[in-house]
Order: sequence, then C-alpha cells, then structure tokens
Amino acid sequence: MAEPDTPIASTFLPDEVHYAVKPGTSLLRLQTTRSREGVLDGAWWPRSRNVTTELPALIQVLTAHLGPITRVGLDTDAWEEVPTRVVVDDRVVHLDSFPVGDDTVLITRGDSDHFALLVVPPDTKPEAARDAMARAAQAGNVTQAAEILVTTLPDPATGREEPA
Repeated sequence: MAEPDTPIASTFLPDEVHYAVKPGTSLLRLQTTRSREGVLDGAWWPRSRNVTTELPALIQVLTAHLGPITRVGLDTDAWEEVPTRVVVDDRVVHLDSFPVGDDTVLITRGDSDHFALLVVPPDTKPEAARDAMARAAQAGNVTQAAEILVTTLPDPATGREEPA
C-alpha cells in the first residue's frame, strides 16, 4: 500500500494552530514519521502541573491516534498530587513514578510499546513552546528533552533565549 502524500501528524497540529495558541493552552505534537528513530516521539504542553486535570485529555487524544494507553510514567516531584492510576473513558491507566525529570513523560501503549514526550512547562510563552515542540517532534531528533528546553526557552535569570 502506498504511503499518503501528507504526513499523518500534520492533521493533528498544523503550523497555523501554533501561531494561534494562547499561553497555557494544552497541546500535543507527534512525529510525522513512522520510523521513530529519534530520542523523543513528540511534545506535550500542559496548562498546569495538575495530573488529574491534564492527563485525561492527553490520554484521550493519544488513545484516539495510537490505541489504548495502559501506563504513564512521570516524575511525581514535578506534578501536583499524583495518584497511582486514573480512569479515562472507563479504562484504568496506571501512573508510574520514574526519575525522568519534569521534562519527559513516558507513555505505554499495550504491553510494551513506549513513547517519550517532551513536557513543555505550562507557563512557557507560545513562541518558545512552539519551537521546543517542533524540535522534539523532528524525525531522527537525537537531542534530549532537557537540552531542548535549555536551548529554546528563555533563561529565567535574564528572560533571554539561550543560543540554539
């Protein structure tokens, strides 16, 4: 069967949407390739650090595009009051604590298919969030999440972006 001319993920989050986002809007961007050769499979920009508020919407979207999500791994120190599981659309999704840092969320589909998503901090300005998400979703990206955030988000001390 022939590959479609338009990448599948382009219908998830076209560039026009990026320019219209407001600070704190929850967004998801996934790679446009099926090869999954990069360090990250995409990026997520939650509106807050409240897991019970933010995760259900992420899980619903991922389930619609990837199939049932069974586990989410995250650093519990980076989130507010993390339960051991959440119920989304009558399905139990287990939450695992991993020392991955607040810049990554690990998603498990089925028994062992894992996806790593960069987590853009909720208070990030739209342009910086857009840049970080685009870098994380690039096919073949070999840059770790923390490095993407350091090079695309403004330095908290000066408010200026670090050189890329």
